[in-house]
Amino acid sequence: MESEGNSEKKLSSSKLKKGSNIIPLTGAAALLTLVVSLAITAINKRRNSKRKDLTGCNFRVNLSASEILKLADRIIAKSKEVHDAVASVPLDKVTYKNVISPLAELEAQQFPLVQSCVVPKLVSTSDKVRKASAEAEKKIDAHISSCSKREDVYCVVKAFAAKGEWMGPEARHYVHCLMKEFERNGLNLTATKREEVQRLRAQIDELSFQYVQNLNDDSTSVLFHENELAGLPAEFLKTLEKAENGMFRVTLKSHHVAAVLELCKIGKTRRLVAMAYGKRCGKANLSVLEYLVQARHKFARLLGYSNYAEYALNPRMAKTPSKVLEFLEDISSSLSDLANKELAMLKELKQDEGELPFGVEDLLYYVKKVEQQEFDLDLGALKQYFPVNLVLSGIFKIFQDLFGLRFEEIADADAWHSDVRMFSVFDLSSGELLGYFYLDMYKREGKYGQTCVVALQNGSVAFNGARQVPLALLISQLQTDIGGIPSLLRFTEVVSLLHEFGHVVQHLCNRASFARFSGLRVDPDFVEIPAKVLENWCYESFSLKLISGFHQDITMPIKDEICKSLKRWRYSFSALKLKQEVLYCLFDQIIHSAENVDIFELFKHLHPKVMVGLPMLEGTNPASCFPRCAIGYEAACYSRIWSEVFAADIFTSKFQDGLLNQHVGMQFRTKVLAPGGAKDPIEILSDFLGREPSIQTFIDNKIECSLWH
Repeated sequence: MESEGNSEKKLSSSKLKKGSNIIPLTGAAALLTLVVSLAITAINKRRNSKRKDLTGCNFRVNLSASEILKLADRIIAKSKEVHDAVASVPLDKVTYKNVISPLAELEAQQFPLVQSCVVPKLVSTSDKVRKASAEAEKKIDAHISSCSKREDVYCVVKAFAAKGEWMGPEARHYVHCLMKEFERNGLNLTATKREEVQRLRAQIDELSFQYVQNLNDDSTSVLFHENELAGLPAEFLKTLEKAENGMFRVTLKSHHVAAVLELCKIGKTRRLVAMAYGKRCGKANLSVLEYLVQARHKFARLLGYSNYAEYALNPRMAKTPSKVLEFLEDISSSLSDLANKELAMLKELKQDEGELPFGVEDLLYYVKKVEQQEFDLDLGALKQYFPVNLVLSGIFKIFQDLFGLRFEEIADADAWHSDVRMFSVFDLSSGELLGYFYLDMYKREGKYGQTCVVALQNGSVAFNGARQVPLALLISQLQTDIGGIPSLLRFTEVVSLLHEFGHVVQHLCNRASFARFSGLRVDPDFVEIPAKVLENWCYESFSLKLISGFHQDITMPIKDEICKSLKRWRYSFSALKLKQEVLYCLFDQIIHSAENVDIFELFKHLHPKVMVGLPMLEGTNPASCFPRCAIGYEAACYSRIWSEVFAADIFTSKFQDGLLNQHVGMQFRTKVLAPGGAKDPIEILSDFLGREPSIQTFIDNKIECSLWH
């Protein structure tokens, strides 16, 4: 998941001590704090379950290195057995029961076992176990890849699909997905063409790796005297290596570049760093990208598509390159007037300070300068209002009240570390168990370094009607409590934590019958939308007060003025920031939807057109240092903006006037979260909104919350 943060919370002293509910309540603000604490009170009252008693949970915890490798072998053996059995079915004897059901149930049964092998790589405290987990993942991945290329299984599934046996819509969609997966591997082609598909796939992988490796290997740096780095904090300068002549060495790693472009007062320095950054791997990666794009187009044509973007978008919500290009151009043109106003303000500020003409390298510095002048926000001091346990209790209350859920912590749950906590989630009305989730919140050596949600078990319904409940893991990177002082969260960590909790609820509330459509296995253009919707609760005064409180007196929530400033800060210079992202998305989409494009000239042409006249920085070649279009997001860079646009439409249309409106929340749960990947995303959103989703609300929000409104 762009993915894309961290967070946690506190109530009294450390991380929500087990059984401790005593909160000092004084004054009028205590009433609000008491309401917030009810979520945790409900949790702490029920700590009687044991991990071994968990209903329908097949994920295995704390396997040794040898157990992981043995389990991986058993997974592969069982999978081969089922695939062989399906392949042996005579083509005139195919039925749902002997072809489709075995494959679907294999996926459901094996997914938690596969995750039992793979997840230790992310969270185990043992280096030996992490290595075994990585080895098991390679073996399992190779096996899964080989299964998707089995012509004998494809022929049997194809025979069943052609038979036209009646199925429900979800089963029909499952068969369609099986067929598409086989055919996207070339199994509907001749043997010669299939070999060419595999050769091109290997070439694409090699070129993608080379592009990224070139950037990783780049060791370019720029030397500056101390006075040329004016504005950068002394703590930052201490981290810089010094050359023999005493000058400071600024590398082109992102954390160095961002610091210089945002904080350095010297325009010439910012320009030199930005130019060096934009020239990285210029000739080498331009050549690699040209070959890579050509190989992708050849690959797509072999599979029956006009171009690579058409191939990449076919299974996604956006569907076609023309739809994506129209979407990006509409967003860009709708924000041009606002972007021009934003740019004029920045140019005027720079003009007052003299120096060089305003360039793209000045954006970060002058945006920060205006934000400091316009908003009374000290984000460092703001941490004091976000003790980890209080943030977590507030998030629990929001999700329980909004979606009709009940969280119960499981005492002494089996886990890989003492910091890890586990919860059951029930439907508040019926008491039905919806699933479980782990919280693994704190930094430690060897742990995966990003914040994310990992599906450990997907919900599904077996052929005999038995339901397997979902299980999720939220991984974060918070600092542990130190010397009795609670862990305090940066505001960005609060937003990230609420976002990731959105994914947890999305996973647990999914009611798809097939594991393939359950949990977070939904359209990649859709998967971020629910969590993006829920981020908005971090910018509304009512909900911000539920998740905040001064760490030395939690009855003092964040002030109204700060809430308003955070919302305005969220939208400051948002048109220029978004247009910069649109620029790269357009570039990515165009090179993957048209052939024989001059990549360098394309960027040079697009830059001033999208960036309201700002030219590309002279001598740079952004195409040579844009890894998202080389690996991972090729022809799909637009997807983050897509999610944000439709999330804005949902929040503003349905939630803004009732942040804890359970009627709307339950509609969202049943109409948006429950179908999962079993239903077309546009149908899902249209059903919830009562109309097709629109970009207009997103645009209106940007304009209404801008500095000029």
